[in-house]
Parts: sequence; structure tokens; C-alpha cells
Amino acid sequence: MRQLPVAAYAYIGCAVLAAAGCAVPAVLPAAGTPWPTVALLAVLYAGCERIRDCPLTRALARGARSGGVPGPAEGMPPRWGCPVLLAGVFLLPPAAAALVALPGALLSRTEKRSATARRVWHAAELALAAWAAAQVFGAGGSRAVLTPEFPYALLPAAAATAAFCTVLAALDGGVLVAAERHAPRTAWRGLLLRSLAPHLAHGLAGLMMAVLWRSSYGPPAALLVLLPMYISCWVFAQYHRERAAHQATIRALVQAVDLKDRYTRGHSERVGRASVMIARELGMAEDRLEVIRFAGILHDVGKLGVPTRLLRKDGPLTPEERRVIELHPEYGHEIVRGIGFLGEARAAILHHHERMDGKGYPYGLRGREIPEFARVVAVADAFDAMTSTRSYRRARPVAAAVAELRRSAGAQLDPRMVRALVAALARHGWQPEVVTAGTDGPAPPLPRHPRVTLRRRTAAPEAVPPPGTAALPGTAAAPSPGPAAAPHPGPAGGER
Repeated sequence: MRQLPVAAYAYIGCAVLAAAGCAVPAVLPAAGTPWPTVALLAVLYAGCERIRDCPLTRALARGARSGGVPGPAEGMPPRWGCPVLLAGVFLLPPAAAALVALPGALLSRTEKRSATARRVWHAAELALAAWAAAQVFGAGGSRAVLTPEFPYALLPAAAATAAFCTVLAALDGGVLVAAERHAPRTAWRGLLLRSLAPHLAHGLAGLMMAVLWRSSYGPPAALLVLLPMYISCWVFAQYHRERAAHQATIRALVQAVDLKDRYTRGHSERVGRASVMIARELGMAEDRLEVIRFAGILHDVGKLGVPTRLLRKDGPLTPEERRVIELHPEYGHEIVRGIGFLGEARAAILHHHERMDGKGYPYGLRGREIPEFARVVAVADAFDAMTSTRSYRRARPVAAAVAELRRSAGAQLDPRMVRALVAALARHGWQPEVVTAGTDGPAPPLPRHPRVTLRRRTAAPEAVPPPGTAALPGTAAAPSPGPAAAPHPGPAGGER
């Protein structure tokens, strides 16, 4: 417990005192607390907290891992026993409802670091949330209408569940500030919105438990609600674990590209961000936004198949070297061919260097023959290449990059995608982050002394490109021979 700051101990202590003040009235002789109900719900909740240790859970976790989803049983969503807590909220007086969570929270598994403090905090916040929710639910005598007029309890139950969720979010934000030293302006951001829908589902299950508990069938019937709840929570956990596995796959591929082509580190993430901006402006469905982000992030994954000496060459490329680099879209498509969740992103990786006039590569597609995602990524790629600093030139201003995009719309880039990016930039702006090899954050300004280069050369603000350079940095790999050159040569030179 010595690892927590003093402010965290003070915050947890205040929460414990408040929880004790809420629960003490239940133990007074005149309270009339229904102890059998409290004890049964407390044991049931404690069992839910420990359910991750049972053989069934371990078998399910092994099955998930054998299917390619990493992670131990800890991937189960926390507090899946919330329906039990909320059933106590609907069945018990506020002080008694605060007692239901204590045994399970104090016996729950947690991280080894400051484990005692974490358990005590967990118990205190759940007790406070249950007490507040029970106060809201009982304000209008809602416990009396659980049966037989059950539907009238739906609205008070929803209000009580919202109160439960709100108290938890408020307390969790406070502990982030006190224990994790988050900035107060960001500590509570998104906590309530992310947890409200799951808690409302748990509240409905808790209300069903409470109704069955009060029915002629008694507590055994109420326990049947937990089985489908457990299964749904497990399925939900598998979805999130699979999503995490997808993210890890993408992250590993991007890191491999960044290590090989150090001068463009961070470029992939920015192209993914710009691609999502374009897609949102076009009104694409939410489920496609994640795929377009994957397409932008992985558009250059084929560089893993290109010799490193060509990617890091400072001077102009020979026609033979250019032909080798122009193979990287096909290499990338082969690398991601077997990754099913990428969907349309695979076509974008293959065709993001095609041109609207048919002079691109690898297949010389024209106009609407080019997949939509590829046209989006081409614009995002070109824009970021112009607005980020490379080894052979400085970044161009956003306004200059936008002007170049507009000049190239129609011949090289899809005008619709260009208009969408321009509109998104006008609405949201753009913060290009130049990343240097070997760092994880924004790079410092270019050094004035030539001996301090951070593995990067300085260049004149408007470096003159080699003859025949392609129109936009994001759409060609090197000097472009003959007819493939665009009619408006870009002053920033070609991207590799």
C-alpha cells in the first residue's frame, strides 16, 4: 500500500467513511434488516466475483485462446455480478443494499500492487453506489410495486440503475485523479457514457431477479436469471478480446514498417486518422470507419518486402529501383491476404497508388474502377506526406498541401475525396506530428547546428525535386519516368 500517493489514501479513506455511514443504520436493532436476504445476495455476489476461478471459466478461456484470441480468464468483464447488486437495490432498504457488495469486493481478485487498498476501494465505491441507487428506487415506494404491478417498476428501476452508474463513474474519475494523477479535466471524460448501456442491461436483469425473488417461486427461480447473463457477458468479453487481438495485429505490422522505414515513422497512424476524417465527411457507416482506419494504417505494409537500402536512399531512384518500390502495394496485399477482419482494407492496400487518369500502379485502374477505400487512402496519404517532414525536405503548410490536392483532383486524385478532406480540415483542423526514429512522441524542431541531426537531414523549405518527380508525395514512390508524371509537379518530391 506504500505505492499509492497520500492523496489516494485520503480519497479512499473518505470513501470508506462515507460507505460506513451509509451501511451502519442496517445493523441497528430497530432497522428490521432482512438478514437472510442480505446474506444470500452477498454470498451470491461473492460467488460471481470468484467465478473466474471455476473450471468452466478456465475451459472457456482455453477455448478462446485456441481460437486465436489471446488472454487469460481475466478478460472477463469486471462486475458481471452487477445484476445481483441491483437486485439487492430493488429488494432491500438502502443501508442493507450497501452491505451486499462488501464480502465479494473484499475477496475479489485484483492486481498485486496495493491489493488491499484496491479491494477496500472497490467495496466502498460499490456500497456507495448501491446505497444511492436504493434511495432513488425507494423514493416513490417502488419496492411495493415489484409484484403484481411489475411494469410500473421499470421507470424507477432505470432511474436507480442510472444513479448507480453515475456514482460509480464519479468515484472512478476521482480515484484516477488521486491515485493515477490524471488531469482533472480529462479524468471523467467518457466514463459515464461508456458504462451506462451495460449497467442498464444489468439493471433489467436485476429487476427480473427481484420480481422472481418476490414471486411464489422464491429465490431459486431468481438464480436462473444469472445463467443467460453470464453467457451474454462471456460472449461480450470474447468480442472485446478479439478486437484487442485485431489491434495488436495491426500494431505489430505498423511497428515493423516503422522500424524499416525510419524516416516515415508515424506516417501510417496519421494516414489512418486522415482517412477516417474523409470517411466521416462522406457519411460512411460506423462499421466501415474502423476498416478505413486499418486501411490507412496498413497502406504501406508492403514496404516490408522492399530492400531497406532503397527506402533509406537519400538521392533520386533509378528506374530499376523505382520499379522495385512500386511492387510494395502487391507485397502488402499478399501480407494481409489472410487477415479476414480487414475486409475492404485489403483492396485499399493494393490500389492506393492508382490514379484517376489510369496512369497509376500496379494495374493502371481508372476512375471508379479504383476501390472507394483506395481513393480515400490515396488522398490521405498524399496530404500527410506533404505536411510532414522527411529526410529530403521540410513539411509544407496545410494550406499549400490543400492547394496541391485541389490541383491534382481529377487527374490523379478523386475530387470527391479531396473535397471531403478539405471540408473535414476546415471543421476539425490538423495537427501533424513529426515523429523521429527511436522516439514515441512528436519530434523536436529541426536542429540548426548540422552536427545535431537526430538521424535526419535538414533541407531548404522548398526543396527542388529531381526531374520527373510524381505529382504528390503520397502517390508515387520516386522519380516518375515518362507519362506517369503528373501535370503539376509537387515541390515536395516523391514519397518512398
